[in-house]
Amino acid sequence: MKRLILVFTLLIITHVAFAQKFGFVDTDYILKHIPDYSNANKQLDALSKQWQKESDNHFQELDGFYKAYQKDQVLLSGDMKRKREQEIVGKEKEAKDFQKQKFGPDGELFRRRQALVKPIQDRIYKAIQDVAEDGLYAIIFDKAGDPTMLYSAPRYDKSSDVIVKLGFKPGVFAK
Repeated sequence: MKRLILVFTLLIITHVAFAQKFGFVDTDYILKHIPDYSNANKQLDALSKQWQKESDNHFQELDGFYKAYQKDQVLLSGDMKRKREQEIVGKEKEAKDFQKQKFGPDGELFRRRQALVKPIQDRIYKAIQDVAEDGLYAIIFDKAGDPTMLYSAPRYDKSSDVIVKLGFKPGVFAK
């Protein structure tokens, strides 16, 4: 009986020794504890509100031009109508360009967010990587939002094995 317990204990210890460790973090929780992140968000919110107000002013001005044109349209000659219509189109383009310049995918708000928030995200990622390597974790997931793998130990990446199994050479890219 003692032998059976000893064998069973050894099997459990061996299984535990070879088990891979997984962990998770909550990046929302982490970000809430970083004052730099809160300050960056306040700056970005203030800029966004300022630019939104300017954008709204552009569109209100455009609306004023359009309403004045509609009111005066019957009194205007053909040349004057075209000139006013061009002014309105020009004002509309200015308003849309301003909006795109500030809020577009490559706009100033995006660039400012990158400049302020990216260094904080990089510090967090580096800390996660250090914790994972120090704790010998195979994988660290982020539980905030969609589950995302933030760290994986390179030794567990089997991509090259799959490529070889498919009959291809790893490192050789198709064109």
